[in-house]
Amino acid sequence: MAEANGRFPENPRRIVVKVGTNVLTAGTNRLNLAVMAQLVGQVAALHREGKQLILVTSGAIAAGRQRLGVRRDRRDIPFRQVMAAVGQSRLMYAYDLLFGWHDIVIAQTLLTRADLADRDRYLNARNTLLALLDLGVVPIVNENDVVAVDEIRETRFGDNDTLSALVANLVDADLLIILTDIAGLYTADPKVCPDARLIPVVERVDEQVEAVAGGVGSERGTGGMATKIQAAKLATAGGTAVVIADGREPDIVLRVVAGEPVGTRFLPAATRLESRKRWMLSGLSTRGEVVVDAGAVEALRWRGKSLLPAGVREVRGDFDRGDVVNLVGPDGEVIGCGIVNYSAADLCKIKGVKSEKIGQILGYAFGAEVVHRNNLVLF
Repeated sequence: MAEANGRFPENPRRIVVKVGTNVLTAGTNRLNLAVMAQLVGQVAALHREGKQLILVTSGAIAAGRQRLGVRRDRRDIPFRQVMAAVGQSRLMYAYDLLFGWHDIVIAQTLLTRADLADRDRYLNARNTLLALLDLGVVPIVNENDVVAVDEIRETRFGDNDTLSALVANLVDADLLIILTDIAGLYTADPKVCPDARLIPVVERVDEQVEAVAGGVGSERGTGGMATKIQAAKLATAGGTAVVIADGREPDIVLRVVAGEPVGTRFLPAATRLESRKRWMLSGLSTRGEVVVDAGAVEALRWRGKSLLPAGVREVRGDFDRGDVVNLVGPDGEVIGCGIVNYSAADLCKIKGVKSEKIGQILGYAFGAEVVHRNNLVLF
């Protein structure tokens, strides 16, 4: 496994490739098999070199819409489930045919938010994907849109950009390549600003980078640049390098893996996170928020300390002891997440007090820390 060490991996072995609808359809209303064949050919070439690849793909809804011959302006979620149900088998048939030309076996993997929010199911998904990779199989991953209906909207990832980052963290990937219909992250929206410049390298996804990304989406896909930046933030925090690049460029996957400076590179964190912390980082199991003061932010970020009740200023949401919560600074920025030692009700009683008073106030104590350093992940 290539080591991140705070820089771009020179020889990535485990790679996740995410391809969006606009790339697969070449900007039309149907899957473009020529485009898909080129993509598969690049993945197959890397596979022959002994690299392990996972393809996170959109396109099921587009394939279903093509088969049903329905208009593009109907986008209500229940109907999208119908199109996904029709299109998923057609999408997988196309991939099976194309990879079959290269004698590569594929495996369909459909995931929902609930699959990764539950720790046991998270580990089961991880073990299955790693076993497939060890067997030389290329997993084809997509969100299980058929069950992600409007009534259970919270089970949806929302877009395959987020899903690709979660999969990258799930399997400890060295590199995540997000292919879209734009060359990368620009200083402004290049569609409306001719002076916009491509940003070649992002060392850390902060508020300034998120502001540059904006909220511009695409007509046929579900994710815009903002969702891709959030995916990059999630993946790089777990130790995976990320590249956002134009999927229409010739041999773009091969060029990225070879180290050619194309697209926008997002450098990984200095160290890899263990599997449990990657699961926490996903945010899928977050139950609430704990707002901390500036002193606590400094202690957590720069002095390697645990979160104590004296640094807690506000408790948001209803959570129990052992749940994962987001930690929010006084300026509203989410600085990390962690497993709490106290429920929301208990924390409301002890916030702002010194640790030695916990037992006196509650009548019991589960430790001096609200979140222990070992159960903490910082962004």
